[in-house]
Amino acid sequence: MIGSLRGTVIERTLGGEVLVEVGGVGYRVNVPSSTLSQLEIGAVGFLFTHLHVREDAMVLYGFLSRVERDTFEALIGVSGIGPKLGVAMLAIHPPHALRRVVAEDDVESLCLVPGVGKRTAQRLLIELKSKLDIEEIDITAGLASNGSVRSDVREALTAMGFGIDEVREVLSSMPSDGTAEELLRDALKQLARRS
Repeated sequence: MIGSLRGTVIERTLGGEVLVEVGGVGYRVNVPSSTLSQLEIGAVGFLFTHLHVREDAMVLYGFLSRVERDTFEALIGVSGIGPKLGVAMLAIHPPHALRRVVAEDDVESLCLVPGVGKRTAQRLLIELKSKLDIEEIDITAGLASNGSVRSDVREALTAMGFGIDEVREVLSSMPSDGTAEELLRDALKQLARRS
């Protein structure tokens, strides 16, 4: 698999494709519009890449950062999101913004992506929470919120035999403040009501 490319940018298209020459070989790479604008023709560019293999084609996707590529790979792991929609989502919501959108259950922001309606956005929010593992994001600061307390509660619940998805769902509905004991007590009450 091709994990990255470093070479001269030969060509850019309005459709979001760049031609990068590496050792005399030109690679056609699809990139988000935010990446396209930062690659200059004639300059050396570096891209983290993902090779997407289909029955009828092998398509290379490129990103300026590893985080962008990892987010793209998480996106295309969700049913109903193909590579083109994944690139479109990253063009509108860079990784940090996408994580915030998912943490805030912001359906309207996801609907800004062409091809994503309200129902699709609601389903994506549910699936992306587990793919992006964002239950500890502090919505106001974008930093880990009460992370060690939540980690303690998560570890305690999994040690008691609760499934990862159950634990993630309960933790996402809990307040961001409180002691580990209080959060654990609340989590156990919620889990008892569900069973």
